Amino acid sequence: MGRASRYSPEVRERAVRMLLEHQAEHESQWAAIGSIAAKIGCSAETLRQWVRQAERDEGRRDGLTSGDRERLKKLERATAAKRVAGPRAPPRSRVRAAGTVAAARL
Repeated sequence: MGRASRYSPEVRERAVRMLLEHQAEHESQWAAIGSIAAKIGCSAETLRQWVRQAERDEGRRDGLTSGDRERLKKLERATAAKRVAGPRAPPRSRVRAAGTVAAARL
């Protein structure tokens, strides 16, 4: 599994909210991101990723929402676990039925 985040969800939400509130005060979104990231204590790229994910979650940008991403991870883990377990044996009822049909053909 991935490592725990250095920043709490509250800090992320606050940083994104600050960016949206103060973006007009800067000449570009990237300038606003750099300014706010320095105040929060994270890298500009980290804040940019948080903003993009928030935009996807709100439907303002195409891509997987946080909920969709979590469901996909869960499905991928389940699929990987099934692959590790190996092929599944057919249920006994099918084996018996196949044996009966094969015996009837003889």
